[in-house]
Amino acid sequence: MSNISAALVKELREKSGAGMMDCKSALAEAEGDISKAIEVLRKKGLKDVGKRAGKVAAEGTMGVYIHPGDQVVAVVELNCETDFVARGDEFRSAAKDIAMHVAAMKPLYLSIEDVPAEVKKKEEEIVLETLNDAQKEKADKIIPGKMKKFYEENVLLEQIFVKDDSGKSTIRQNIEELSIKTGEKVQVRNFRRFEVGEGVEKQEANLAAEVAQTIAG
Repeated sequence: MSNISAALVKELREKSGAGMMDCKSALAEAEGDISKAIEVLRKKGLKDVGKRAGKVAAEGTMGVYIHPGDQVVAVVELNCETDFVARGDEFRSAAKDIAMHVAAMKPLYLSIEDVPAEVKKKEEEIVLETLNDAQKEKADKIIPGKMKKFYEENVLLEQIFVKDDSGKSTIRQNIEELSIKTGEKVQVRNFRRFEVGEGVEKQEANLAAEVAQTIAG
């Protein structure tokens, strides 16, 4: 389909954020079907993202979210390749949205690779203990699925984005989409979550134990 209207190209640009020539090429490949053209752009974009894996993302911004009531604060460092992209409204908004997600979902780790080996081993042991004899014979098939669930609950990049109403898009996928739109390598380098009073009970318990031990000694 060579006769692609300017209106169709404009519509695809607005929906995808891709360049005009890329949109026109995708529409031609998809024979004018917007949905298929978006998929074409996504596949191309993901290939480009893969090519940029070795690039240095040293620019970026800090996304900060303070929950109403000032009891919870989350900070996210979102990186890209250029200051131009880092100063963009969409990039800064994405950083703040991820910070809001961190505040709401309380991830413990950034990526699966960041989960300590001893934590993974312990989780696998816990899963194994919950299986009956028949299930234990299929443990090598059951454990990976249970670990996937663990990662989805505790690893930031694997969590479903809290603002995604469909309940399907992960933080990783949202970062990939932003990378496709900006044409740059985009990554979360670090995050922190703070909550008023967090850890106080544990500290008090430890102090009480130390006092008791001193008295007993």
